[in-house]
Amino acid sequence: MSGGGLLEIQPNELKFPFELKKQSSCSMQLTNKTDQYVAFKVKTTNPKKYCVRPNTGVVSPGSTCDVTVTMQAQKEAPPDMQCKDKFLIQSVVAENGATPQDITPEVFNKETSKVIDECKLRVIYVPGNHPSPVHEESEEGTSPRSSMLENGGRTLFDSASRSNDEPVKEKSSEELDMISKLTQEKTSAIQQNQKLRQELELLMREKGKHHGGFSFTFLVLVGLLGVLIGYLIKKT
Repeated sequence: MSGGGLLEIQPNELKFPFELKKQSSCSMQLTNKTDQYVAFKVKTTNPKKYCVRPNTGVVSPGSTCDVTVTMQAQKEAPPDMQCKDKFLIQSVVAENGATPQDITPEVFNKETSKVIDECKLRVIYVPGNHPSPVHEESEEGTSPRSSMLENGGRTLFDSASRSNDEPVKEKSSEELDMISKLTQEKTSAIQQNQKLRQELELLMREKGKHHGGFSFTFLVLVGLLGVLIGYLIKKT
């Protein structure tokens, strides 16, 4: 926290996350500690490097104004990440009811009898890219690709196992249904065969009493039944 008699300025240092070829921003709050309207102006030692919004304005009594400072993308980092840039916030008592449109460069002219408060802020760069756990493992001898395989490979293998298992389960279920159906048909055919044999024995007895021989249709029926039973037994 810093400031003169008119404005309280927070923070007392402008900290910018620094990454090459990327813009970064920080903000500061200007709080009017008086019961008068206060005009302010923000200056910097390197105006081409920074964009300040708003760079001038009016803070009404007891209120706060937020100022955003944007640093343009930098192509190279300074030695030891040390920055020599500085900001200067000037403040002066303005007329009651003054608006930002009323603030002209003459308001901050030191040659006038007005008292101008000034507050200087320095710029600090903060590394914007912190090493991730994957990078740390790379430095220890494990490549990011290996880390991905260790972390995600198990999931991929599990998914592949499930996709391979599901069709097998469905096929086994179909086979079981087919075997059960064929077993029932086999049992039914055996029962029919036994019944036909019993009828055949009765017919043989009756035919033996009256006249020998069987009808051609009956023999064909018995033969077809035998073939069907043999086929069902082979399937099971």
